[in-house]
Amino acid sequence: MGKFIDLTTNDGARISAYRADPAGTPKAGLVVVQEIFGVNHHIRSVADRYAAQGYLAVAPALFDRVERGVELGYDQAGREHAFAILPRLAPEQSLADIAAAIAVAQEGGKVGLVGYCWGGTLAWLSAARVSGLAACVGYYGGHIAKAVGETPKIPIMLHFGERDAHIPMSDVEAIRKAHPEVPVYDYPADHGFNCDERASYDKPSADLALERTLAFFAEHLA
Repeated sequence: MGKFIDLTTNDGARISAYRADPAGTPKAGLVVVQEIFGVNHHIRSVADRYAAQGYLAVAPALFDRVERGVELGYDQAGREHAFAILPRLAPEQSLADIAAAIAVAQEGGKVGLVGYCWGGTLAWLSAARVSGLAACVGYYGGHIAKAVGETPKIPIMLHFGERDAHIPMSDVEAIRKAHPEVPVYDYPADHGFNCDERASYDKPSADLALERTLAFFAEHLA
């Protein structure tokens, strides 16, 4: 359904992005922000699924600044590769890449953003710092609790897994306490519960989170 395109960021970097267009006129635009495993088969399938829901979906390849074309699996080798790249990227660089993706997604109208894992944290930072967005959704962003001092400027919804060993429920409660205006949902699932290519995939939780996410975007991107 989709294809790779090139983006030029406001700081002059050139990265790629996966673009998935809906069959008809887009109802809105959507930026899909990757996990630490790159714009791999799963993230492309997520973009395709949102396109099937009527959104112009754009998934920027945030690792391109360090290494182009990164597509990792969910094994130990994939994690080690990802953790070697992450320290070489500043949040400001990733947010600039997201801003470039927003500029493309605006062809579909209002723009939302959905991010997973590392992308979930970037969704939180984007809601506070990046212009051009109307709503954000973050799935199991591991460093959101460390950034609770950031103030979202747009509506944002968050999803977490109750059994997530990477994100203790005390962090989730800290987010709720600091931002009672933000809808924060937790599910009887582990980290990565939305990814149907991981052992931690939990279909009932993924389906419910998607239902809530689609309703949220329908409300704020109309």
